[in-house]
Amino acid sequence: MQVTGRLTGILLAGATLAMGLSGCASIKDHRGYLVDAALLDSVQAGTDNRASVEKMLGRPSFISQFGRQDWYYISTNTRQAAFTAPHAREQLLVHIVFDEKGNVAAIERTGMEKVARIDPDGDKTPTLGRNRSFLEDLFGNIGQVGAGGQGGQGGGPGGPNGS
Repeated sequence: MQVTGRLTGILLAGATLAMGLSGCASIKDHRGYLVDAALLDSVQAGTDNRASVEKMLGRPSFISQFGRQDWYYISTNTRQAAFTAPHAREQLLVHIVFDEKGNVAAIERTGMEKVARIDPDGDKTPTLGRNRSFLEDLFGNIGQVGAGGQGGQGGGPGGPNGS
């Protein structure tokens, strides 16, 4: 009986450890355009136009709003460990440039070199002005409202300037 009890305890501890470690596995996620390399390679500068590109690749992730009407297809694979923010592991940015007639002029592909990692500086945004606590903000105006200015000579109702 003691061997069975020990074996059960070991199996229970092993199962608990396996379940605990499975929570530490990273989560893989895909965001944006689903890349089909054959279709992407079939887009040719000088032969395709906006309509043919849309038929082959679908609507772009976004279209430039200023200047030329360039199309952008963005595909990002991210990975996230438990209790952390997701991080980009792979990225493909396809930039399709059109000429004035709507024909493909150029196709540019870039990857992770375009990813910028931005870390904000702390939890507070520095501002100009007073550095007051919450309670000072809450109770700071008590006695200030309705005060007549300098020695009761204010310009409010009942004062010498505001009848």
